[in-house]
Amino acid sequence: MSAVPELGPVLVLVLVALAAFAALAVRAGGLGPGLGRDVLVVSVRAAVQLAAVSLLIAAVLRSAGWTAVFVAGMVVVAAATAGRRITGATLGPGWWTLLPIVAGVAPVLVLLLASTAVPSRPVAVLPIAGIFIGGAMSATGLTGRRALDELTTRRGEYEGGLALGLLPRDAALEVCRPAAALGLFPALDQTRTVGLVTLPGAFVGVLLGGADPVEAGAIQLLVLVGLLAVESIAVLITLELVATGRFG
Repeated sequence: MSAVPELGPVLVLVLVALAAFAALAVRAGGLGPGLGRDVLVVSVRAAVQLAAVSLLIAAVLRSAGWTAVFVAGMVVVAAATAGRRITGATLGPGWWTLLPIVAGVAPVLVLLLASTAVPSRPVAVLPIAGIFIGGAMSATGLTGRRALDELTTRRGEYEGGLALGLLPRDAALEVCRPAAALGLFPALDQTRTVGLVTLPGAFVGVLLGGADPVEAGAIQLLVLVGLLAVESIAVLITLELVATGRFG
């Protein structure tokens, strides 16, 4: 008997019910105007995007070149998403987020491939790259937003630092560095509680693919520690971009 959920009307009805429940809960709790609608919109959008990717992925995985193009597209989307979260706009200085995302993902991915810890095959590279890019996107967006918020709410401290003779970059770092550290908390919490609170996606996916639990655990550990490295780099570079005024 397959461990994979069966595609069909039952799965569709369950997904619709879950999305509707989430939207109603958010609306009933008064968590924000339009947030309930956003829950429904992103649920439908996720379904459409995953359907398109599912049709596309088989062709992409036949070619290393197309896999590289697909990964590059993921990086662009991740940078646009993180940039919009930081600056509130898709275009403009938000594109600086390309730097922390690429600088975080590239060296870690190259190390894993060069060491053969991850096979140099599209079917292995694409999911690992996607996980790393997603982690870098989240860390970059959270770090940048929190750092800018700190500079706004603690403007007096920043100006006080300038009055004491600090350079603008150094004064900004003094104010926003502690808040920026929060960008690493999700990765830290996930790694700290793995196997105790959650069984992350890589573990479950490999397990469903037929690997034994020890192999699945080893791959998940590789992903989690790799994410810590990716997100640490992304957080540090994002903090530097905020401190030097790159996001406006």
